[in-house]
Amino acid sequence: MDQESEQNDLPEKKPATMRDVARAVGVSVSTVSRVLDERLPTSRSASADKIRQVARELGYRRDYVASSLRRGDTGTLGVLVPRLTDAVTAMLFEEIARAAARRGYFAIVATCGDSKEQEKNAVESLLDRRVDGLIMSTCRLDDPLPQTLRERDVPHVLALRTDGFSPSSVGDDELGGYLATRHLIDLGHRDIGLIGGPDFASNARNRRKGFERAMQEAGLRIEAEWCCHSDFNIASGEQQGIKMLSQPHRPSALFAVNDELAIGVLAAAHQQGLVIGEDLSLVGYNDIPLVSRLPVALTSVRTPLEHIASNAVDMLLNPEINNNMRITTPSLIPRKSTSSPRK
Repeated sequence: MDQESEQNDLPEKKPATMRDVARAVGVSVSTVSRVLDERLPTSRSASADKIRQVARELGYRRDYVASSLRRGDTGTLGVLVPRLTDAVTAMLFEEIARAAARRGYFAIVATCGDSKEQEKNAVESLLDRRVDGLIMSTCRLDDPLPQTLRERDVPHVLALRTDGFSPSSVGDDELGGYLATRHLIDLGHRDIGLIGGPDFASNARNRRKGFERAMQEAGLRIEAEWCCHSDFNIASGEQQGIKMLSQPHRPSALFAVNDELAIGVLAAAHQQGLVIGEDLSLVGYNDIPLVSRLPVALTSVRTPLEHIASNAVDMLLNPEINNNMRITTPSLIPRKSTSSPRK
């Protein structure tokens, strides 16, 4: 019998267990379990460091299926977003997945577009897979689904948007809209327009409120023909931008309530022969990575998605300490797309 055959006939080495780690360190199995439970705060004691070191040396790997069966959960969180082609929702999911992993959970994602029926079906599909809770960035102000989840006692948190009732992790969108508009006013603009996103989304509606508050504080007239609702996408920004910028009397500055709309306005301005940052000032929202690398870098409002995601996961896993709403503060990032109006 050759050497390879002899090696193949050897019994496979059994994976190390918590009991093996406990025996090697000289502590109880329950102590090892607490130290290696990723959902709990990390202990920095010498004993805990020794347990983690021995676990690595023995090749211990946690059996998530077994531990989930003991707890009666699956260690998975369901995340529902409108689409992953949208930079913000894709980035949000990545941050949720990281936050979940830090707590020993695995996040899975489903998409539903803007369809209420697809949203409902996606939620049921995730629940059929026995996720331990849901994080949803799909909430519409006219959507009955969050109320249904509350009535069914399904653990869930709304992210980015809220219905005002379910636990929610959002940015301070009214403040963000105010900062964007105040920036343009401080530069000297008086003719300011708004591309406002869909009215069914709480974040778009609140950014519009911030715009209105800044204009009213400054005593500036809000021109109806310079303010519109839209979708959240580039095509809608281009379409609405052309309407506004082709008028005989056009605004000198525009606030678009997300960066994709602002990118659409860039295309519209180019078609009209306007130079962004000179003929037209433009502010977006969300500060996605692309906008700082545009030929004319876009001024945008940044809300740290990692904070929104981390808060959402915390609220879902610790419902007993919920305050029902966690709000993350945004900041304005000025760049070349905004300047004082031409005289």
